[in-house]
Amino acid sequence: MIKTQAMQILLVEDDEQQRLLLKGILEKADFSVFDADSCESAILILQRQQVNIIFSDWKLPNLSGLDLLNYVRKNLPHLGFVMATAHGTINHAVEAMQAGADDYLAKPFQRQELLLSIEKAYRAYTLRSQNKSLSEALNNQQQLVDLVSVSDSMEAVKNRIGKVANSEATVLITGESGTGKELVARSIHQLSSRHQHRFVAINCGAIPQDLAEAELFGAKKGAYTGANSDKIGKLAFADNGTLFLDEIAELPLLLQAKLLRFLQEGTITPLGDNKEQQLNVRVVTATHKNIAEMVQQGEFREDLYYRLNIVPIDIPPLRNRPDDLHLLADVFYKQKCLQYDVQYEPFTKDLVDALLSYDWPGNVRELANRIERFVLLGEQSELVPNRLAQSSLAKHKDFILPDEGIDIEALEKSLLAQALNKTAGNRTKAAKLVQMSYKTFLYRLEKHDLV
Repeated sequence: MIKTQAMQILLVEDDEQQRLLLKGILEKADFSVFDADSCESAILILQRQQVNIIFSDWKLPNLSGLDLLNYVRKNLPHLGFVMATAHGTINHAVEAMQAGADDYLAKPFQRQELLLSIEKAYRAYTLRSQNKSLSEALNNQQQLVDLVSVSDSMEAVKNRIGKVANSEATVLITGESGTGKELVARSIHQLSSRHQHRFVAINCGAIPQDLAEAELFGAKKGAYTGANSDKIGKLAFADNGTLFLDEIAELPLLLQAKLLRFLQEGTITPLGDNKEQQLNVRVVTATHKNIAEMVQQGEFREDLYYRLNIVPIDIPPLRNRPDDLHLLADVFYKQKCLQYDVQYEPFTKDLVDALLSYDWPGNVRELANRIERFVLLGEQSELVPNRLAQSSLAKHKDFILPDEGIDIEALEKSLLAQALNKTAGNRTKAAKLVQMSYKTFLYRLEKHDLV
C-alpha cells in the first residue's frame, strides 16, 4: 500500500451518515481528511487547503460531482480524483473518466475497493505532480533570463548564488522592489540538492496579521474562528524543499520569535496543537528595507536578523547597470514580439538613449512591463518613461557646480521636503513641482525616509 503519512484527502458526500462512515474508514487508514457536503463547499476548501486526492459522489445538491471534477481539472489539474456513482449508472462512470477522473467506484463498495481506488488516484497524482515540477523547473530556467547580465555587479551576484546554493545556510536577499529578488531565490533552489522538492514563496506583507501564524506554522481545527479543519502551514508544506519569505521585514515581532526558534531547532508547533513537528526546510528571505536600521529602532529582532543574514546577497538597482539595461530591454523585446506575433525591429539609437537616461525606480519589473505595453500598443510613449525631469535639467543648464562639490543626495532630499511643504503635503502636486512622475516621486520619498 501507499504511504499515507501527510496525505490529504477531500471527501465530498452530501449524505451525512455516509460521509461520516467513509471519513472514519479513511482516517483509520491514517489519511488526513477534509470533508464537504456540496460542490460549492468543496471548492471553498480547495481554495484554502492543500489536498492530494478528491473522493466525490456524483450526486450532490445543486452542482454535481462532475461539475467539481471539471473545476479541478481546470484549476488544479494535478490532483487525484475518484468519482463514486450509483449502482447501474455506467454512463456516469464513463462520463467521469472522459472528464479526467482517475477512477470510479459504483455504490455500494467495500473498504478494500475504496483504498485501492485511492491508491490508484494517488499514483496518478504523483505522476502529474512530478511532471508539474519538471515543467515549473523548465519555466523557472526560462524566467531566469531576467538575471541575464554582462555587468560586473550582477556577475558577482550570480557567482555568490553558485557558491551558496547547495549549502544549508540561510540567505538574505536585499535590493529595491523589482530587481528580481524572487528570481534569485528560485535560482538558489534550482541549483541546490532540494530542487526536486517544493519551492514555496510567501509575501509576509500580504498576509493578514491575525492569520499570519496559521499561514506559516499551521493550525489545528478549532484553533481560531473559521478554522473548520486542520491547516497545513507553509513551513510544513515546504518540508524537504525551500521556503522563500519575501518582505521579511513585514513579519510581526511575535512571529519573528517563532521563526527564530524554527531556524534554531528545526521544529514548529501548529496553532492550537501541543505536539512539535520536525521539519527539514531551507529558508531564504528577501526585503527592500534596511533591516539593520529596523533593528536599531526596535522594529526587528536583532537575533533573527543575524540568523537570517548568514549569507547576504544584494541586488544592484537597474539604473546602476546600463549595460544590463540595454541587454535586458532587447531580450524582453524579442520575447514579447514572439509572444504577440509582432515583427521584431531593433531599437533605434534615440530609444536606447531614452531608456538609458531614465533611472527606472521600478527596476527590471518596470522595464518588462513597459516593453510589453510598447509591443502591444506600438507607441513609443509607452516605452520611453516620463522625461519631465530631464527637461527640468535642461531648463537649469546654467547651474554651475561649486568648486568644493555638492552633496547631491542631501540636495535631493531637501528639494523633496521643500516640495511637500509648499504643497501642504499633497504628493501629487509636489511631484509636479519637481517635475517627476508620481511613482518616481514616491520612490524618492521612501529612499530618503520622507514617507
